[in-house]
Amino acid sequence: MNRLKDATSPYLLQHADNPVHWFEWGPEAFEEARRRDVPLLVSVGYSACHWCHVMAHESFEDDGTAALMNEHFVNVKVDREERPDVDAVYMAATQAMTGHGGWPMTVFATPEGHPFYTGTYFPRPQFQRLLVGVSNAWHNDREAVLTQGSKIVEALNERTAFPTGPAPTAETLDQAVRSLAESFDPVRGGFGGAPKFPPSMVLEFLLRHGGPDALRMAERTLEAMARGGIYDQLAGGFARYSVDSGWVVPHFEKMLYDNALLLRVYAHWWRSTGSVLGRRVALETADWLLSEMRTPEGGFASALDADSEGVEGKFYAWTPEELREVLGPDGDWAVGLFEVTGTFEHGTSVLQLLDDPDDPARFERVRAALLRARSRRVRPGRDDKVVAAWNGLAVAALAEAGALFDRPDLVAAAREAAVLLDGLHLDGDRLLRTSRDGRAGGNAGVLEDYADLAEGLLSLYAVTGEVRWFRRAGTLLDTVLDRFADGSGGFFDTADDAERLFQRPQDPTDNAAPSGQFAAAGALLSYAALTGSARHREAAEAALGTVSVLAPQHARFAGWGLAVAQAAVTGPVEVAVVGPAGDPATAALHRAALLSAVPGLVVAVGEPGSSGVPLLESRGLVDGSPAAYVCRGFTCRMPVTTPAALRAELGGAVRTS
Repeated sequence: MNRLKDATSPYLLQHADNPVHWFEWGPEAFEEARRRDVPLLVSVGYSACHWCHVMAHESFEDDGTAALMNEHFVNVKVDREERPDVDAVYMAATQAMTGHGGWPMTVFATPEGHPFYTGTYFPRPQFQRLLVGVSNAWHNDREAVLTQGSKIVEALNERTAFPTGPAPTAETLDQAVRSLAESFDPVRGGFGGAPKFPPSMVLEFLLRHGGPDALRMAERTLEAMARGGIYDQLAGGFARYSVDSGWVVPHFEKMLYDNALLLRVYAHWWRSTGSVLGRRVALETADWLLSEMRTPEGGFASALDADSEGVEGKFYAWTPEELREVLGPDGDWAVGLFEVTGTFEHGTSVLQLLDDPDDPARFERVRAALLRARSRRVRPGRDDKVVAAWNGLAVAALAEAGALFDRPDLVAAAREAAVLLDGLHLDGDRLLRTSRDGRAGGNAGVLEDYADLAEGLLSLYAVTGEVRWFRRAGTLLDTVLDRFADGSGGFFDTADDAERLFQRPQDPTDNAAPSGQFAAAGALLSYAALTGSARHREAAEAALGTVSVLAPQHARFAGWGLAVAQAAVTGPVEVAVVGPAGDPATAALHRAALLSAVPGLVVAVGEPGSSGVPLLESRGLVDGSPAAYVCRGFTCRMPVTTPAALRAELGGAVRTS
């Protein structure tokens, strides 16, 4: 009776052997609830969720609890990463009813899917009492239960659209910097107190803004995260968040979206300032993505669990005695260098690197030895499904890092992921959200999938000059405009022909990754800069109206929108590089353009007379030499033929190599 054995989601497969008679989300579950005249119990989580594992072990693997669930409910297990739309509407209900949210999310709903009681994690005794109580209410006080469900749905659907305003201006962006400064932690970096999440999108905005206050906040945060326990000092890669305010104690799960976004922003930090630390962390994170997260098909897995052997962080934590045993004479030096003081449970610590080592060769020897020792430990589980949106973020980050740091292998990895998404996830102009083991899942892509993949493909085009990626991005963005627009300048998170839930989700604010609306605005703006399309430009500007509302007091929830707005305010600047492929002079101009830190700059590169990208059309060589044209709104200055002249036209890029 457990129907999860054929699921594509690793999270659902973790529950395939439960004594609970799980259904996947779909019509079969609703029909069964109507047939049996019982409520739905919808349990939503994801594979790297620590408390999801706890509730599974306590309740879903327990025969007594499962018997209560099976007798009184039709039980539906949902992977929030496969179905963000289902997660979004039930999370809105949970937050409205309880004042908070989180995972695992536990929802009791009518056979029509209307929620009437919600919560998150429940310990087994409380959960068992809840199961009995809800069942009794369903059978003995049905009218009150149905009224509760209909009132919740009515209230959620009566919510007005998110307020919007005029297109952001330079003053809007300055105001956002001032707003961010009010919650900035000048000692430890980041914004607000514990827990602290990597503010990736906000950091991207601050680097693009570039003012002294903005740069100070960005650099302090980037350095503090890179030196703290939230960053894996041995293998690279960032954990989901820090439970304390000093970036010391991580929540150990590692997510693809975090690391793709952080790889990109650390690379941009180096591009803007020449930071040695930024370069090191960007490259280590890129190498970690390739070694730990790449799938055999060329995509990137979603997440690594926090737990191994049932203990959160066991794979990453060390005692002083373990370091001395592994390292011998280097042990005491490493204990001090990595701040291993035994402050965690069982006398362990994560590794920090608060200062650069005084002996780099010794450090590399120590790190290699610790990596070898750690490789013999039981590794955390990996959720190896490929999510289109997050792979789009990875494509953008790896393509740009490969170009900036002269790492063709990173560009090749970005291209291979793009090929997988293009061939497996796309069906005409429609996008599937997930795949696993080379098999596409059945869930329709949501707005962030279209937008983030378009962003990634435009970045890949800028680096490789392969027109196919530019064209595919255009197809995705046309679908965004045709299927997701709300008629008021914003976007819904699901397409107009997607499965009808009790509410059509729409949230323009950033969460752990850019909101679908702000991601769409960014890709639309870049595409308009490459094509001159007024339709795409106007749609991007309308979608950014929300930024003007959020900037004064809630800038932390609009980081990507602010970054896109910064690009819009500056133009964005367009660079067309024209020259024969393989000509070193063409490559030098192309590299100089990519090394520019001008906010939101778009780059097109192609042969003389090449067609397909409007920005390149009618741009020719200069006296037989490759040339670069710097433009705004397709109005170009006189072409230049040397990297130095191009840098001068762009206002002087900091990076020259």
